[in-house]
Amino acid sequence: MDSFEETAVRACRVAGEYLVAEFERESHDAEHGANDVKATADHGAERRILDVLTAAYPDHAVFAEESGERSGGSSYRWVVDPLDGTNNFCSGIPYFGSAVALLREGDPVLSVVRDPLHDHTYVARDGRATFDGDPVRAESSVSSDHATVSFVLGLDAVRDDDLRTQAAGLDATLAGRCKRVWKSWAPTLDWGLLARGKLEAVVCFRPDEVEQHAGWLLAEASGTRLANEGDLFLAAASDEVFAELREALF
Repeated sequence: MDSFEETAVRACRVAGEYLVAEFERESHDAEHGANDVKATADHGAERRILDVLTAAYPDHAVFAEESGERSGGSSYRWVVDPLDGTNNFCSGIPYFGSAVALLREGDPVLSVVRDPLHDHTYVARDGRATFDGDPVRAESSVSSDHATVSFVLGLDAVRDDDLRTQAAGLDATLAGRCKRVWKSWAPTLDWGLLARGKLEAVVCFRPDEVEQHAGWLLAEASGTRLANEGDLFLAAASDEVFAELREALF
């Protein structure tokens, strides 16, 4: 697992260096759709990550956000989000990152999340989570009525009318039980903040695969309280917030 971690961290670092350089430019080439943004930087970061991963493990399967699925001959599969927070990136908002998860026979065994602007790296593996190499635990003493909760919607939930209606109901429920509902559009970084106890909870509705594997494993490894029912996921940094939100949402 050490070699897998080293390779994943290196891949995210290479992508991050590229993204920081691109972010400093005055304008960015991008296609702006009704529900999503695709930037040239997405493809550039993905290419750099895949170059590192495929050179080290040519027999591994890979699913990457921009290029899709590539089959492999082993039990390992990499899931890559090269630029999480593309809308932020293109709008000049300094909150974006890269994430890589490694699955073995379908189960996540390694997660790496890179925050390149702040030179931070989160890693989850073997039941432990680290932040820049130091162990972290998701613990917060902030009560639910003062909590900041990240609310994450997958693209399916944004594009479908019925799912948007369900999401609006969840949003209203959260707003009635915490101080702030945080919608960053860069959920892998939110998972990192939760792992450090900086956020009180993360709630996801129909999350995208390229983000969820890395984030959920980081939550598990940092000791968050977890609940999942169908397309709805809850992770919290305290027993009180977890109990309050679980009762309200499930």
